[in-house]
Amino acid sequence: MTEIQPFALFDSWYAEARASELNDSNAMALATADAEGRPSVRMVLLKAHGPDGFVFYTNFEGRKACELINNPHAALLFHWKSLRRQIRIEGAVTQVSDAEADAYFATRSRDSQLGAWASDQSRPLDSRETFLSRFAEMEVRFEGGEVSRPPHWSGFRVAPERIEFWQDREHRLHERRLFTADGQGGWHMGWLYP
Repeated sequence: MTEIQPFALFDSWYAEARASELNDSNAMALATADAEGRPSVRMVLLKAHGPDGFVFYTNFEGRKACELINNPHAALLFHWKSLRRQIRIEGAVTQVSDAEADAYFATRSRDSQLGAWASDQSRPLDSRETFLSRFAEMEVRFEGGEVSRPPHWSGFRVAPERIEFWQDREHRLHERRLFTADGQGGWHMGWLYP
């Protein structure tokens, strides 16, 4: 019997989305909850994925990171309107290694790197000019040299425990396929009513 793995299906759908979506085919909604269980959701960008999880990067002093550090569970949602598909992922969250964060940070544009230093993500800002002034200060600080990764900037990996593939069908007769981790490295696959 062939072991069912959801990652090949994800790779196939993701490749189609990369070819058909006009903007940010790697955009995913990230849902977190605070210590009292109050939810929060925002869009982030998928930067790596595989059987070990789905990776995104952020400022660790912002709201989402604080919530994930205190409650290391999250849900992700990819919605590709052009394909009439979505993928829901739920699982435990861990921080990526410093080596992974350094390697990814080095691939970002210089302005994005400088912005990571200039931003106090999610904190109140008195004016856009204040942020642009801080950005200009970072340009001077790192002029002529490489921009190192800020100590407060890294990534998270969501290790999937559940992955649901949803395909839109006529008359709302949608197709829903749910993969659930078996706790031993394998997956159970089943169908859900639309």
